[in-house]
This record gives sequence, structure tokens and C-alpha cells, in this order.
Amino acid sequence: MKYLGLSATVTVSLVLFSQPGFSQQPVTKSKQKATAKNVEPERLRKERQAQARSLLISLASDARSFRDQTLRTRSLARIADALWEIDAEQSRALFRKAWEAAETADHESEERLNIHNGLVAMRPGDVDPATVTSIASTPELCKEVLRLVAQRDRTLSEEFLEKLKESQPENGSEKAPPSLWDLPNASQQRLSLAESLLREGKTEPALQLADPVLGNVTISTLDFLTLLREKDPAGADQRYSAMLAGTGSNMAADANTVSLLSSYIFTPNTYVIFNTEGAASYSAMATTSPINASPQLRQAFFQTASAVLLRPQPPPEQDQSTTGIAGKYMVIKRLLPLFEQYAARNLTASMRGQFEVLSSLVSDTVRRGESDSVEKGITPEEPFASREASLLDEIEHANTSEDRDQLYFKLASLALKRDDLKARDYVSKIDESGFRKQAQAWVDWGLAVSAIRNKKTERALELNRTGELTHIQRVWILTQAAKLLVKTDRPRASLLLDAASAEARRIDGGDLDRPRALFAIANALDVVEPARVSEAIFEAVKAANATEGFTGEGGMVMQTMSSKGLINVSPQKVPDFDVAGLFGVLANEDYERAVQFARGFQGEAPRANATIAIAGAVLNEKGSRAPTP
Repeated sequence: MKYLGLSATVTVSLVLFSQPGFSQQPVTKSKQKATAKNVEPERLRKERQAQARSLLISLASDARSFRDQTLRTRSLARIADALWEIDAEQSRALFRKAWEAAETADHESEERLNIHNGLVAMRPGDVDPATVTSIASTPELCKEVLRLVAQRDRTLSEEFLEKLKESQPENGSEKAPPSLWDLPNASQQRLSLAESLLREGKTEPALQLADPVLGNVTISTLDFLTLLREKDPAGADQRYSAMLAGTGSNMAADANTVSLLSSYIFTPNTYVIFNTEGAASYSAMATTSPINASPQLRQAFFQTASAVLLRPQPPPEQDQSTTGIAGKYMVIKRLLPLFEQYAARNLTASMRGQFEVLSSLVSDTVRRGESDSVEKGITPEEPFASREASLLDEIEHANTSEDRDQLYFKLASLALKRDDLKARDYVSKIDESGFRKQAQAWVDWGLAVSAIRNKKTERALELNRTGELTHIQRVWILTQAAKLLVKTDRPRASLLLDAASAEARRIDGGDLDRPRALFAIANALDVVEPARVSEAIFEAVKAANATEGFTGEGGMVMQTMSSKGLINVSPQKVPDFDVAGLFGVLANEDYERAVQFARGFQGEAPRANATIAIAGAVLNEKGSRAPTP
């Protein structure tokens, strides 16, 4: 019996101990299946990356023989940028090739028309929108290469910056007299490059480039610090404090230096300086409110300002300042309200005493002059209603129809800045038909851009129906409105894209706007109706091949307006007109199809741009999803 009991116990024990072994088998198989599922997407991803690398190396070989220097430069630089993470040495060699091509191209394009804040000085009758577009998009290729290199290799970027410095003409050298507006050429190139990186959100490489020149007080360096403050307030304030400290001990600093320094805290993006006659010059972008500066930073400014402005006035024959007595008087007149509001009492009292001394030394003309410039950015602008009433009064007393037309256009421009439909009413009152048509087109496009930017879809569509707009402008409005409506009314969004297609077909077959319009439609279809994207891309590629000069990049709508001997130019960049974004998205959805479409381009430029976009998208993919096999 004992043996039988033992036997039973052993049997039970064997069953108990063997059971877990059987229960673990399915778990092991499950883990193996899960591992296999993870391995397959990773294998496909690496396979696609190898294909993308091969695609880029092949394109780089072709790019070296491109006859178009701009295309050669951009292709080599962008290929180098895309390859950096997987082959830095090859990338560095291609960056050098790109730099050589850029130097050649920039040398061939030395004469350019400078377009600043959308205004171009030209003779009436010389307006050619195609020419203006070409001038506006004239590249500075060394800067483009530098922008990419600076994100990847600081040593190489410094090498290229030194070469750029050596190539500058003597009058732009570091030995040139200091300017209140910009740095000497080579330093300004460095700062401009840093600013472009900063605007792209690449703060660290931007600061590495900019820090060596930020001790200089110019409009350009303060512009940089103002932009930096939007992204890194502490870093910007720290550098501004260092700028103040350097100014206080700099005997060459004068009243204009102080006026510029005041802008960082009190009038960001608005700068006012005065000459030795007391006349003002100013630069004003979109005016912003004073920054939320710490009391310590404000007091540091007033201490520095006092140290400079209270220096004894030298005899006129020894005065080397940019302001002289008259300009210094005007700077103090401008800054005195800020002293009275924010500065310590003793500093304010000293500054008022200095102002009274200088007031006795300047002429009545200086004392009475430049009230607008003195108040620029400090005193709130006159309300729209007051300015409107003043201009309407001027219209009532205008001597000629031409004068009235110009005043009505001023009123329309004021309303346009406020996104006010009154702008259309004022334009309709212009007598001269040619001027009225130009002004109507300018206003309608401006209102449409604002409507899309502010997601006022119905207003944008109403302007599309009634406005003085071109075919390409209507395509842009319809495609952007469709993307805005897709979440709330997909059927209507689809109908808008049908309307955009009809509008695109009205553009002449040889016009560059036709393929651009079709790519905008394809981009919108990728959001609204993805199933129709392939057909749309095929049609766009076909149109590109039928159009001479299509590159697949730099898409924009350029609106021009001639008034009183000036051409107002409004360049609106439109990435949806280009191939890069669409082919980048397509590459991650269907790599083979994307490559097939890219090879369908007959032109070197669109084929290169599409290929780089495809390869870049694949090489930058982090493995979040597997490419379509």
C-alpha cells in the first residue's frame, strides 16, 4: 500500500511539474512571430535606404555634368545634405563640389536688383511681371550651400565663410567704416546665414555662426536678437546685456548707437536714427509691442544710455559722431518719454538737463522738426478711422483726378492692411480704368491671401468668384480652400478641386503656371482624395514635359502694382506648386511608384528635385512605418 501511495504521489508530481512546460510553448512561438513582424519592416526600411543611397550617388554623378550651374550647385548640395547621416565623408566631398559650382554661378550673376520689403524702384512703364519674378528669385548660391553646410559641419562652414570673406570687394571689407545698418560684407554674410537657420528653427548652429559678430550694434544684429528672443528669450537677453556692457565702455558709441539699442526693448523691429542735421531715417517692419523685459534689463539699458548721452559734447570740429549736436538732441527728445516712464529719477533728471542744454544749441527748425520720426514706434499709431477721415478730407480738396486716384489707392491700402473689405469699395472709386484694374487685382489678391491665412474660407471663395484674379491665383485659392474644408465637408472640398482642375486647363499649355497649378491640385488631392493622386501626378508631369523651363521648385505667385513711379511687389511663395513635398510624401507611401514618376520628367531640374525629395524622405524615415513593398 505504501508503494502504491508513493507511486501515485510521483505520478501526480510528474503531471504537476510537466504542465508548465507545455503551457510555455505557445508563448515562445508568439514572441518569435512578434520578432519576425518587427524584423520584416526593418529589413524593408534598410533595403529602401540602400536603394535611396544608390539613387543619390547616381544622381550626383549626373549632376556634375549639368550645364545649368544653379541646378548643378543645388543638386550637389542637397544630395550631400541628404547623405550626411549615412555617409558623412561622401557628403563632405559633394559639399565641396557644390561650393565650386556656386562660386562660378554667383560670379556669373553679380548684377541683381535688390528687392526689399516688397518695393522696387523702377520707371513707370518698365513693369514686366515675368522679369520681376526672375529678378526676385535670382539665387545667391554660395549662401544656399553655406546654409546646408552650417547645419552639418561647423569646420567646413567656417572654411567656406573665410573663402567668402576673401572674395569680397575692398569697399565691403572688415576695414570699412562702421555702418549703423549692416555689418561689413563678410560678417553680414555670416549673420544672414545664421538668421536663415534661426528662422528654420535651427537655433544652436545659428548661434554658433552669429556669436562672433553680435558684439556690434547695428540694425542687422538687433534684428537677429529680436528674432532670437521669440525662440530663446533668456539667450537673447543675455547677448543683449553683453552688447550693452560693450557699448558703455566704447568711446566710439554715440546717440544713434543708443537709439538702436532702445529698439530691442521698446520698439522691436522699428529703428530710428538721425543725421547731423537732425533729419531722421528709419526702418520699420511689422511693429510689435515692447518686450516683457525684466526691470534689471531695462535699468541696464538706461545706465548704458546715460553713460553715452551724458558724455561732454566735443567742439564741432572734433565731433566724430554720426549725429552731431542736432542728431543727439533728436535722439534724447525721442527717448526722454521712456526715461520718464521707466528710468531711475536721478538718470531722468540728468537726461532732462542734457536735453535743455542741447535745446539751446540747435536751431528752431531742428526743435520743431521730425515729430513723426521722434514718436515712431513709441507713440501709438493714429487709429484707422482718423487716418481714413484725413484722407477723405484730402480727396475733397484734391486738385486733379490723378491726385484723387492716388488718395483712394492709399485708402484702399490702409483698409487692406486691416483685412477690411472697404479696400474694394475705395478701389472702385478710382477714375482711370487702367490704374483701377491694377489696384483691384492688387487688393483682391491681398484679401484672398489674408482670407486663406486666417481660415476665412467663405470670404476666399467669394473673392474667387468676383475678384480680379488670374487663373493661377484662382487655382491656389480653390486648392487651399479645399484643404481647409476637408475635415468638415469632404464632398464640397472635392468639388472645389474639380473647379481648380477646370481653371488649370484654361492656362496655356506652354505657360509655367500650368504644371504648377496641376501640382497644387495633386498636393490637395493627397489630402482630400488620395485615390486620385496618381492620375493627377501623371497629368502634372505630362504638363511639365510640355513646358520649357519648369524646374519643380521656387513656385510663387508674384503680384505687381505700379503707383507713382514705384512698383509694389508682393511675392507669395507656394510650396504646393513644387515637386519636393508631394514626392517626399509619395516616397513613404509607394517608393517604386514615386521613382517611376520622377523618371518620367524629361527636364533635368524637376527630375533631380523629385529624386532628391524621394531619397531624402526615405533616408530620414525613422522606422515608424514600413515602406510599401
